[in-house]
Amino acid sequence: MASAVKPPVSDPLLRELDHYVVLEPGRDERILSAGETHRWLSGHLGAMAEPPADLADLADPAARASRLLDTACELELAPGFTIQWFAVRLEPPA
Repeated sequence: MASAVKPPVSDPLLRELDHYVVLEPGRDERILSAGETHRWLSGHLGAMAEPPADLADLADPAARASRLLDTACELELAPGFTIQWFAVRLEPPA
């Protein structure tokens, strides 16, 4: 059974940001564009045998990823294996 998603942490200003730092156990942190982050999260959700209960009503992994990007910052894929994503603002070079 998939673990539940953490409580919402959404802030309307986060939706305006177009990059995320993504963290996975055993991998270096990466900075991805919003589209890349959505695909990264969709891939993880698509690989799950069952979606988390609070996302099961959504049609597909892409819709689930959209909901998570708006409402959460981490997802436990298996006991002890949690992925995280955090919106960041990249400043243009001076």
